[in-house]
Amino acid sequence: MHDVIIIGAGPVGLACGISAKREGLSALIIEKGALVNSLLDYPTNMEFFSTPELLEIGDHPFTTRGVKPTREEGIDYYRRIADVEGLDIRLYESVVDLEGQDQAFTVVTDKDAYACRKVVVVTGFYDIPNPIGAPGEDLPHVTHYFREPYAYSRLQVAVIGAKNSAAKAALQCHRAGAHVTMIVRAAELSDKIKYWIKPDIENRIKEGAIKAHFNSRVVSIEPGRLTFEGPDVRTTIPNDRVLALTGYRPDYTFLERLGVTIAGDEYLSPIHDPNTFETERPGLFMAGTVCGGLRTSRWFIENGRYHAKLIMQFIARGVVGDASQIPGPVAENVQ
Repeated sequence: MHDVIIIGAGPVGLACGISAKREGLSALIIEKGALVNSLLDYPTNMEFFSTPELLEIGDHPFTTRGVKPTREEGIDYYRRIADVEGLDIRLYESVVDLEGQDQAFTVVTDKDAYACRKVVVVTGFYDIPNPIGAPGEDLPHVTHYFREPYAYSRLQVAVIGAKNSAAKAALQCHRAGAHVTMIVRAAELSDKIKYWIKPDIENRIKEGAIKAHFNSRVVSIEPGRLTFEGPDVRTTIPNDRVLALTGYRPDYTFLERLGVTIAGDEYLSPIHDPNTFETERPGLFMAGTVCGGLRTSRWFIENGRYHAKLIMQFIARGVVGDASQIPGPVAENVQ
């Protein structure tokens, strides 16, 4: 019988495991993929906007070569912390059900079943891409994740999206020799693009090095071509690869299977107590970005890590903290 089982081994999940240990609770972390799995899908050599101290967990210093940590430094840091803290983690094991009730749960996975008193869901939002809603988006040359540009050299590449990830991918692919076309639903690029990237992408569009079609949506994707619809016109262009960087969302099917109630608001917010992070199912808690629903920029590592302490002090000692004191995220971290 574990005191708490944590579903998800991302940075905030690891922070939950550390806080449980600090409170004298026995904790097991279960992760369906690799350790800090979402970071593996970040672009190669991506640089966090947060400074290292904002990404630290368990009061362990995060040392970096530069002012801002890279993806690779983050992966290595969290791996080392998991080892130093001796966290009990099951990797590549998927939770399929949650049986029982508060103080007597059974977490059922595809490999085993585990008894526990409390459960904390820390599954993030990076697993489920927002769909384009067009035929062909499931073809093998379409991806919702961008890591590096070199495989796209000399190819006709369509980048769908208007935010930071789309702008960075378009620029990197262009500089690696790809022929890039951006397709944007809105009338202009997002104002959330990082301030040093926005003028770069705007100038490349202005000079024609990167083509961009605004107020446009993809109608269909086929091998060798892509069709989109703009103001009063439908256009088909040659296409070899599609980077559909349209954002991501929590796995609502999984959350509802566990017993999390989803609000009917525009953000599809998972309902939970704002200070204890307990859901409407007693004994089931949430932490990290998943708490924001479709507001995926509300929580990030730098502020989601505070959830861990509030949850574990409530589970261990019944102390209700004040989540209103948690700082907001650094806006530039939003993908």
